[in-house]
Amino acid sequence: MKVREFKEKDLKSMVRIWNEIVEDGIAFPQEDLLDENSGRVFFSSQSFCGVAEDDDGSIQGLYILHPNNVGRCGHICNASYAVSSAFRGRHIGEKLVIDCMKKAKQLGFSILQFNAVVETNIHARHLYERLGFHQLGVIPKGFRMKDGNFENICPYYTEL
Repeated sequence: MKVREFKEKDLKSMVRIWNEIVEDGIAFPQEDLLDENSGRVFFSSQSFCGVAEDDDGSIQGLYILHPNNVGRCGHICNASYAVSSAFRGRHIGEKLVIDCMKKAKQLGFSILQFNAVVETNIHARHLYERLGFHQLGVIPKGFRMKDGNFENICPYYTEL
């Protein structure tokens, strides 16, 4: 498996994987699903999009990377990661995060910050902490789950 920049041919798989996370309603803040056209616009608007491609050419996961803010805070970036449910548990997320950190540094960012990691997303939180991210605190009831309940969110950051 390798992580590489996304190509037009990857869009259908990327949209499918992204929408799977959005439909789950337990991790991404987005509520609207992408189609191929809106996905093309969305993914192309990022500073970088990486995909995890298996040896057989299948796309197993992806990440988006973009500025977290502008101006005096423009050196801080943000990212989101999505792994297809069919491929979870194979350390694909870890490969995506590591690649993202390298790419962010190459693009001139010096801090990678996650604004809204849902507190119950234990696998992501353990991964981020293992890779050296620091939790900034807890925002009570900062994320509305698909079922309408609110969960705490935990912002994280690391210096690149």
